[in-house]
Amino acid sequence: HIDWIFNFLKDHNRKCGTLTYIFCSDTYLLAMNKEHLNHDYFTDIITFNYVQDEVVNGDIFISIDRVKDNSKKFQCSFAEELRRVMAHGVLHLIGFNDKSKLDQEQMRNEENRCLNLYNTLK
Repeated sequence: HIDWIFNFLKDHNRKCGTLTYIFCSDTYLLAMNKEHLNHDYFTDIITFNYVQDEVVNGDIFISIDRVKDNSKKFQCSFAEELRRVMAHGVLHLIGFNDKSKLDQEQMRNEENRCLNLYNTLK
């Protein structure tokens, strides 16, 4: 069920084009992080943006290892953390950033809105 993502995009006046989620290991995503972003550290997600106007397209790489570790760290289920990271990727595609503290707060608020949509549709 990914209607929550479609509805979330609609709330932001966007249309869903092609969203590809690639689930991978820490090792794989670390190599991508080094190659594409010159970052030498583990991350839970890397997003490649192919948005055209209001149509959202992108590749979203997610480390299952990070999601598993973060679900323990944040004391939530694996599924909930995975949905949060999936939403996080979509937010990057529609222009949200998480560089500053304020950006991170806004991102977290939007993640919560997206997760609430999921909870109302399940």
